[in-house]
Amino acid sequence: MHRILAVVMIALSVAAPARGAVESFTADPAHTFPSFELTHGGDFTITRGFFQKTAGKITLDRVAKTGSIEIVVDTASMTTGHAGRDNIVRATWFKVEQYPQMIYRSANVKFSGDVPSGAEGELLLAGVIKPVTLVITSFKCRPHPVNKKLQCGADGTAAIKRIDFGLNAASSVGDDIKILFQIEAYKD
Repeated sequence: MHRILAVVMIALSVAAPARGAVESFTADPAHTFPSFELTHGGDFTITRGFFQKTAGKITLDRVAKTGSIEIVVDTASMTTGHAGRDNIVRATWFKVEQYPQMIYRSANVKFSGDVPSGAEGELLLAGVIKPVTLVITSFKCRPHPVNKKLQCGADGTAAIKRIDFGLNAASSVGDDIKILFQIEAYKD
């Protein structure tokens, strides 16, 4: 009888999906700063900027190799280091009064082995939603040295065309925008 019970338990454990494999993480706003770069003056120089206020949630199931991402960026927190230019970009490109957030969502995280390597998702920017592919170039997890909570860090890139999102207020900048992000997130 015990053998039959043991065989049934083993069969059920093999047939059932792994439980508890889904991990949920919350972005640490003190260590999460999406940024961007685009050419200025044709291809004369590169202008860079970043966003100072970001929130996000990430879920990962490393056994099933699935996950989701939601990153919410406060567009009024954008800076390029030049106040006059920032005010123009916030008002005419991001239209922060009307669209105070830029949001990236993906329910399709890709894996390379046990680590996320990219995501297929959508970007909401200035009231326009377009598909955007995210390439994750680095992903590492470890217990935080002070609070001992599991934290993960990642770097990634994406490319968009500003004209696709209606960001056509200036002709002195290039159409290609490179989005970069670094994120640190704590396990919930």
